[in-house]
Amino acid sequence: MKQANKLPKSRQALDQVSELTTNRLSVYLRCLTSLEEAGVPTVSSRTLAEQFHLNAAQIRKDLAYFGEFGVRGVGYYVRDLKRHLRKILGLDRRLSVAIIGAGNLGLALADYPGFRQEGFEIAALFDSQASKVGEQSRGGVPIHDMRDLKKIARRDGISIAMLAVPAAAAPEVIEQVVGAGIKAVLNFSPGTLKVPAGVKLKSVDLTVSLESLSFFLAHGEDEK
Repeated sequence: MKQANKLPKSRQALDQVSELTTNRLSVYLRCLTSLEEAGVPTVSSRTLAEQFHLNAAQIRKDLAYFGEFGVRGVGYYVRDLKRHLRKILGLDRRLSVAIIGAGNLGLALADYPGFRQEGFEIAALFDSQASKVGEQSRGGVPIHDMRDLKKIARRDGISIAMLAVPAAAAPEVIEQVVGAGIKAVLNFSPGTLKVPAGVKLKSVDLTVSLESLSFFLAHGEDEK
């Protein structure tokens, strides 16, 4: 089969790609990176599924939406498929990220090396406390005044914001982020936030995740 790279052309086509699909593409990319580091040149969907406990049919279905990447009798070329997935996920370009909230979580996120390795550049931290403005994270990420968010977002081309602020402050902060022209937000603050059409919000509630684990442990103990 001839290799191709067919990205969705319209917003309607893009909306047909579910978040579960993009999550799986990210997993495939991580698996391919492991194979490339191990010196594996080609892989079949079956081998990929078996080695990383995935579903071979699902892999083929997900990839087929974007084009034909396999070669009959060979499978997938690991390096080529990795490059295609990075392009599909928008990782073939530099992405500037701002972290809102220079508390313990915000500072930890700013210095996490894995973001940069995947093409996400943490450009700036923002906080409303005057005592923090002008300081830096341990890794050297500067902390700016929240009032300068719009100006710096435009200057540095920031396209993603991470929210690491208290729940009570989150609604006002999300308004500032949207007002700064940032179209993608990863929210670590508890609670539900609303954003206008055209802005993508994804929330990670660490407390809910811990409570889910607590539920598993509690009921596991009941079965003993």
